[in-house]
Amino acid sequence: MLSKVDKLLNKYLLIISLIILIVAAGIKIHYSLSFSNINDWNYHQIQKIDENVTNFSFVVFGDNKNSISTFNSLIKKVNKENILFSIDDGDLVFDGSEEKYMFFIKQIKNFHEPLLTVVGNHDIADDGRANYYKFFGKFYYAFHVGKAYFIILDDANERNLDPWQMEWLREQLQKSLDYKYRFIFMHVPLFDPRENFRTPYMGLKNREFAEKLNELFEKYNITMVFASHIHGYWRGMWGKTPYIITGGAGAELLGVDPNHYFYHYIKVDVGKNVTCEVKKLSTPPYDFLDRIIHDFGIYAYAFFAMHYLGIIIFIVSLYLSLYAIIFIRNKVSNRKNNV
Repeated sequence: MLSKVDKLLNKYLLIISLIILIVAAGIKIHYSLSFSNINDWNYHQIQKIDENVTNFSFVVFGDNKNSISTFNSLIKKVNKENILFSIDDGDLVFDGSEEKYMFFIKQIKNFHEPLLTVVGNHDIADDGRANYYKFFGKFYYAFHVGKAYFIILDDANERNLDPWQMEWLREQLQKSLDYKYRFIFMHVPLFDPRENFRTPYMGLKNREFAEKLNELFEKYNITMVFASHIHGYWRGMWGKTPYIITGGAGAELLGVDPNHYFYHYIKVDVGKNVTCEVKKLSTPPYDFLDRIIHDFGIYAYAFFAMHYLGIIIFIVSLYLSLYAIIFIRNKVSNRKNNV
């Protein structure tokens, strides 16, 4: 038999649990409903950009993958830059579930200036292509600012561009000839610049297509191709095409070479010429064990940050279910004893 004190404690614990469950469920419902009006994000962000300026700066980064601490640090530093807009070059989320997109959108609302997105391979996982379209709109698009033309591509399949996109790209490249500078943004790079291919090859898997696409870029004298996908930093030339791979916005780094594997973003200044500056962020030690611990921490932290309401609801619901089972069993037991 429970004492009066135990019964009183159980009563208050039950009331507190019910309050927690109601509050947590209410917050979760409100959180979901607040995103009902988020659509065509990229279109609305482009409308905020002054297309008439001739001298301006913008920022490029990629592969944040629902990072929290590093990506939030990046946002704070980018907000201190004198820029017109930023472009996230793909792998915005760990996978394409609606909940992870909502968490990402909550983060990027903290940018002071417009933020545009490129679709990456992680973004289309788990029915993510539909969710990306729901929130961000078209998978490939173009716009211009001053003397610069910007073309955003969708190579999230990691192989090629479909025929419709290729036809569209040729039209956009022809239009871009009216501008001094031409910038291409694609998540998966044409080629993997790393010499050691013991790790999976991370350029376009259809190398014949990659060669043909690069020939097209060379024909139209592309100013710079920005890609990510490889979690690090590289800069070089694909034939006559200059490229920068910027995959250091918060996801796990893929190596320990300090020349390539560090967190960063790229600031691009556009005026009489174009300059690209690497802006480094705090990076964990270049030690294999430290990196493993850090990478585990990234996703553990992200998991609890994104699912803490669900975890609370689950634990409280489990407690209430067990309480109900025990209560019913005690009632049944008492009735039998009274018979």
